[in-house]
Amino acid sequence: MTALMAAPILSFEDLGLQQGGGWLFRGIDLHIGPRDRLALIGRNGAGKTTLLKCLGDLIETDEGRRTIVPGKRVVLLEQDPAMDEHRTLEDWVLGGSDAPATHEAAAIAGQLGIDLTRETATASGGERRRAAIVRALAQQPDVLLLDEPTNHLDLAAIDWLEDWLGRFGGAFVVISHDRTFLTRLTRSCIWLDRGTLRRAEIGFGGFDAWTERVYEEEARAAEKLDAKLKLELHWLQRGVTARRRRNQGRLAKLHDMRAQRAAMIGGPGVAKLGLAKDDTKSKTVIDAENVTKGFGERTVIRDFTLRVQRGDRIGIVGANGAGKTTLLKLLTGELPPDAGKVTLAKTLSGIVIDQQRKLMAPDKRVRDVLADGGDWIEVRGTKKHIKGYLKEFLFSPELTDAPVGSLSGGERSRLLLAREFARDANLLVLDEPTNDLDLETLDLLQEVIADYEGTVLIVSHDRDFLDRTVTVTLGLDGSGRVDVVAGGYEDWARRRKVQSTPAQGPHQSTTLMGPKAGVQPSGNAPAATAGPRLSPGNRKLSYKDQRDLDRLPGEIERLETAIAADEAALADPDLFTRAPHKFAALMDRIARLRADKEAAETRWLQVAEMAEALGG
Repeated sequence: MTALMAAPILSFEDLGLQQGGGWLFRGIDLHIGPRDRLALIGRNGAGKTTLLKCLGDLIETDEGRRTIVPGKRVVLLEQDPAMDEHRTLEDWVLGGSDAPATHEAAAIAGQLGIDLTRETATASGGERRRAAIVRALAQQPDVLLLDEPTNHLDLAAIDWLEDWLGRFGGAFVVISHDRTFLTRLTRSCIWLDRGTLRRAEIGFGGFDAWTERVYEEEARAAEKLDAKLKLELHWLQRGVTARRRRNQGRLAKLHDMRAQRAAMIGGPGVAKLGLAKDDTKSKTVIDAENVTKGFGERTVIRDFTLRVQRGDRIGIVGANGAGKTTLLKLLTGELPPDAGKVTLAKTLSGIVIDQQRKLMAPDKRVRDVLADGGDWIEVRGTKKHIKGYLKEFLFSPELTDAPVGSLSGGERSRLLLAREFARDANLLVLDEPTNDLDLETLDLLQEVIADYEGTVLIVSHDRDFLDRTVTVTLGLDGSGRVDVVAGGYEDWARRRKVQSTPAQGPHQSTTLMGPKAGVQPSGNAPAATAGPRLSPGNRKLSYKDQRDLDRLPGEIERLETAIAADEAALADPDLFTRAPHKFAALMDRIARLRADKEAAETRWLQVAEMAEALGG
């Protein structure tokens, strides 16, 4: 609490910057304390990256004064730093006047698993991102400015970065589309919206409630404004508040779909999908049977079986190099298996949106990309005016004739989505679709996927996005095994944790351990580290196991209700100023409740799986 109230180490007062003949933002005041954890949030094109560069003193502003405590170091982790002039990643990491110490860089590189001797020209996006993280962290900053730090990182690297930032003794400001990352790490939100900056002393978990309250206040004020401005405000709200509320219904539908899919999947890691039912068979779009694929001496996919139904949303997760892209190519018929077979429905036609974002020429206009220079676009068989269609993807209609080169990276990605979703197809393949998208565009993408009538295959490291979109998760651990789990990322993570816990019976199964397996509960929740115990003869659960199986669903629901109530209280933007001790107590209690809930869920999964194995 004292760190939050301490004197700032970096400040910008009355910051203003002109861009394209107008003000990108103006009159911004921002003060960063020594232990601040700030989420910088705003739409694509609002100027988030530019603001970070102003804070890092990489851009000269038109107005304002930047001050920093002498001796303090500010380091910016850029999205795409220029590395190509250096032969190896190590040359780039250790180059320049502000280069970190060699031993510091080597230590962090070892933890992140990046070989800095890799030639820059052949380095992948993930290797470049890890090298950039090595350079930034090894400089031992007092203030760390992070621009989409999780882009191109796999789940293991994201977990490592979360842990490092959780122990970091300085302050950081982060731009990220990864809701899970923001929720776990941030304690304050700064919102860049229409040229102004608002700040609330709430973690990202309270951001949606706060912004909706701001929009509601603006809507009341707009009653006194002219009709044109009211119309513009209505369009803004339609893209934010109304969409989030509609998504609640879509999430309920998603949970129903997951429950139906769970009934079709057998034991962990094997999909058995009612082969005898003709109606089920007729809905099959991809049928993979005992598929194995290897490269050289390494088997990437081993004895994998899955029947993909029309309307399934399949998420594929795993570490970089585990075989996600290989599995995707096998399922779409792009790559033949070494053993087994993959059968595709004859009517299957796909759209592939890959992570390379090989977009159209920058001198083309938006209307050239969408409608070949015309005013109308064919959207899955229906003609729509280009301006109306652009609004569906959160673009201002005035951008119709804007050159692609003038759009931000996130806006270009959104334009690509608009173009591809217009095509008439029944299979959508998304490879890291969330990179460079803002949070509102992610809401939009979730909505479009939910309403899509075809089948969706998604490769992503965005945990929250998967939890909100997919019905089945395919998890790869690099050994060739593919776990098939009904649900999203969290369902797969819980399954991994259970499987990595030593079992007491003969049928012990192993898989990649979760990053927080074996976490001890903080309160009265049951311990999650001990496996379920069987009565002699393995005929039934012990009394304690049966009691936990019966009571824990209610306990989990109680904990969820308590967490939601405390998070709602934190959404009050004036709480920190009015009652700082209450604010701190709420933050601590939420952390304890979340730990208790995680432990209770893990314990319940253990006894539920044992009961299932015993036929109960």
